[in-house]
Amino acid sequence: MNTVTPEALELIAKNAADCRQDRQVPKANVQALKDCGFYRMLLPRQWGGSEHKPQEFFEDQILIAEADMSTAWVSGIIAVHAFQIAIMSEQAQRDVYGEDADTLVSSSYNPVGARVTTDQDGFRVSGRWGWSSGSAHCDWALLGGIVPGEGYRTFLIPRSDYHIEDTWFVMGLQGTGSNDIVIDEPVFVPDHRTHKRSDGFECVNSQSNPMYRMPWAQTFIRVVNTPAIGALKKALKLFLSTRTESASTDPTKLMADVETQERVARVVNILSEVESVMFGNFDEMERNGWEPAIDQRVLYRYQASIVIEKCIEGIDTLFDVAGGRSVFSGHPIQDIWHDIHIARAHVANSPAAFARNLGATRLGLDNSDYFI
Repeated sequence: MNTVTPEALELIAKNAADCRQDRQVPKANVQALKDCGFYRMLLPRQWGGSEHKPQEFFEDQILIAEADMSTAWVSGIIAVHAFQIAIMSEQAQRDVYGEDADTLVSSSYNPVGARVTTDQDGFRVSGRWGWSSGSAHCDWALLGGIVPGEGYRTFLIPRSDYHIEDTWFVMGLQGTGSNDIVIDEPVFVPDHRTHKRSDGFECVNSQSNPMYRMPWAQTFIRVVNTPAIGALKKALKLFLSTRTESASTDPTKLMADVETQERVARVVNILSEVESVMFGNFDEMERNGWEPAIDQRVLYRYQASIVIEKCIEGIDTLFDVAGGRSVFSGHPIQDIWHDIHIARAHVANSPAAFARNLGATRLGLDNSDYFI
């Protein structure tokens, strides 16, 4: 069951050029997705959410990406944070969603620029975090850091405790507004607004819906590659329209051209493959009571990491024969080409480490990834 309405999708598509030009998702897009309940899909009913299944959530994210990949990227990341916060302490959930179910939260999990010290019933946190997609629309941020002597935690921090620096000048996914979060002087974060990596790995939670037994990482690793599926679908539609809606004096562009037919077939197959694997993963988790075994989790993580590479193959297959006009700035297929290629820069879409872990575990070694 889709929550995103045709009217919202039409608005998002109409605003796509402004989104790219302004390097931010338009407020109107965000409001439209609030109005149709997209941001509440993974939020517990206790706080006004709808507790949709991940399969339904990702169906909607793909639809949004067909209208605009940047909006799908931002909105998917923001919306998936409701799942992580749902498995944190009840007080943390109340802090964020107690007064407004549509409160939005951005993130930056890379702990490299973070400084953390312990302080009585909490921590002092400062530093700089990059790639916080959609942060301008959010009132909270989930920021990664290393606690000395313990290890990785996520810190849930209100907007009043950090500022955003405009650093997002990029060649693709411009509309994601993935700017830096900066905390110059240490701020206090109470223990209840933190999330241990070990708790996330062990799926500790107090929710009654068995869906929240699922490792929350399995949802996050999908929000940063699923938008490419929708974007590739849009590129294929655009490509087909140039072959079927008008004649051409160039025979290589005609719909009867064998090479064109083969290229279209390859892209159709890529889309079928990546969707089938993703929805199959979640269907299998659901059949297992949302409690996948470690070997399944390792496999799912690797399969998620190669989606972008497959979508790059797909968009390259189309762009190579998209015609002379595709080289001009602003051509829609060129824009999608840039967006999908830039998505490969996200660490979750770099498959080498996940391939090694999959191969190692199947050879009898221990799992080395705790975000699965």
